[in-house]
Amino acid sequence: QVQLVESGGGLVQPGGSLRLSCVASGFTFSTYVMNWVRQAPGKGLEWVSSIDDRGSSTTDAHSVKGRFTISRDNAKNTVYLQMNSLKPEDTAVYYCSNGAGDWGQGTQVTVSS
Repeated sequence: QVQLVESGGGLVQPGGSLRLSCVASGFTFSTYVMNWVRQAPGKGLEWVSSIDDRGSSTTDAHSVKGRFTISRDNAKNTVYLQMNSLKPEDTAVYYCSNGAGDWGQGTQVTVSS
């Protein structure tokens, strides 16, 4: 069955960095667009970034543009989210998803001093 397992979250100070990873299995990873989506406490889901199947094209939400970078390694069935210059408003549970409606369990990112 499809599995998406996120990792790499944690507590970081404002201005810090984190790298999230999402390992996929159960589907042909290299043929799917992959996405990162987040949910802040008490708020709805917010799309963050997407990357095409080959990793040649990415799009980012305005709120993270220039600070976050999505990438993928199809040989490792893994998608990454490099997050720099983190702000308190980036605090959220971060999920990866494929284009078929499958989601991971999420990883918590907390930005606080």
